[in-house]
Amino acid sequence: MYSSILNTDPNSQNYALLDLSAKVEYALLALLELARHHDKKVPLTMNEIAVKQPIPERYLEQILTQVRRAGLVQSQRGSKGGFVLVREPWQITLLEIVTLVEGERKEKESSETPTIEKTLVVEIWEQANAAAIEVLRSYTLQDLCQERETRAQNNPMYYI
Repeated sequence: MYSSILNTDPNSQNYALLDLSAKVEYALLALLELARHHDKKVPLTMNEIAVKQPIPERYLEQILTQVRRAGLVQSQRGSKGGFVLVREPWQITLLEIVTLVEGERKEKESSETPTIEKTLVVEIWEQANAAAIEVLRSYTLQDLCQERETRAQNNPMYYI
């Protein structure tokens, strides 16, 4: 029997094999906010992003600095300054963002003698990793924006 803090039912939707780090989540939220305003060509300040998305300011500053250095966003100084996406949202994949934020992951080197069992386990993990990469490669910021709009239209908010 399994004993873990995680739900151990492998068929459960709550079983998390791949973890979404706070840093990746915050980067995706910040870039999604910039993508929503991309057509307007008006820079968003860190404060404007933080008001719309629940991102701690210290994380937001680090993330925006990192994606600016990587060339995904551009910062503009001055009273009308802020951040804008450099490329079109449909050109930026989630895989690119995750890789940028998390860094390139290298294959583990093993000095152990490979066994049939170890080879089988490693091959399965490589398949799971390849599937995750393919999913992240297939979605762009534009896809997230479109899905957000679809869901917002299906669940309108009423203000009194």
